[in-house]
Amino acid sequence: MSPQSQDLSFSMEDFEKALDQHDYGFAVGQTVKGVIADHANDGVYVDIGGKATAFLPSQEAALRPVMDLSATLPLGESFEFVVIRDQNAEGQVTISLKRRLLDQAWERVKELEAANTTLDVKVTGSNKGGVTADVHGLNGFIPRSHLNEKDNLDGLKGKVLSVKFLEVDLERKKLVLSERLAGQSSRMAELEVGQLVSGKVASIKPFGAFVDFGGSTGLLHIKQVSDRYIPALGTLLKPGDPIQALIVDIDEGKGRIALSTKHLENHPGEIVENFAEVMATAEARAERARKKLGS
Repeated sequence: MSPQSQDLSFSMEDFEKALDQHDYGFAVGQTVKGVIADHANDGVYVDIGGKATAFLPSQEAALRPVMDLSATLPLGESFEFVVIRDQNAEGQVTISLKRRLLDQAWERVKELEAANTTLDVKVTGSNKGGVTADVHGLNGFIPRSHLNEKDNLDGLKGKVLSVKFLEVDLERKKLVLSERLAGQSSRMAELEVGQLVSGKVASIKPFGAFVDFGGSTGLLHIKQVSDRYIPALGTLLKPGDPIQALIVDIDEGKGRIALSTKHLENHPGEIVENFAEVMATAEARAERARKKLGS
């Protein structure tokens, strides 16, 4: 054997030393791609390009318990995983598909919240404060106050409810939903600016009156009551009073409806002087007002 061939020889021992010196750089929390290499009773072996195949425990294989790992994770299929434990003496790291799926679910939920999406969820359980629901594999909570059915919470289990997001907190892993807001959003979609609505005064505040109509609530701001200054709204309106008003603004994202009666006046202060007459002829007045609002 020539000196040159001796220099080029590379023993198995040299190969193992080279592997030992190589830094594969797998860190806890890192997202890695891998291919399913083998199945075991307690998990799955995955090739992620490391010194040794990574191990995926069965409890980390999905968001819900898996009965058949070979069916859920077939040989040769590739997935993204998250490293959850540093490599052991054999260079094997522990990975999780569940953690990656959870990350993706939270990313999806944040996108849906940003888009102000209404979604259907299945109720999975109940407690004194409300019910739990499945949201793309995440556990969401609907407070009793945000449910349409507030009395028989146990009876809601298994039912599908339309909800909107009330709070999405990724750091605290908090996901709160509202069926009430979803219903209001659906009703708001049927409303339009310039529409005359009939309802009742729900409450009086220093800044205006809240009016309930057709399952929705709108705000009649004190500046929208009349073109004449009103020092105290309680002198004109009381809770329970019937009232008609024009919709002048709809903010579906914030769930707000702005109402006005001043656009029904023939002259500033008319609604203060003769409230009953303005209400009795509101339909005809609204038609004229709509033309002004549209111009």
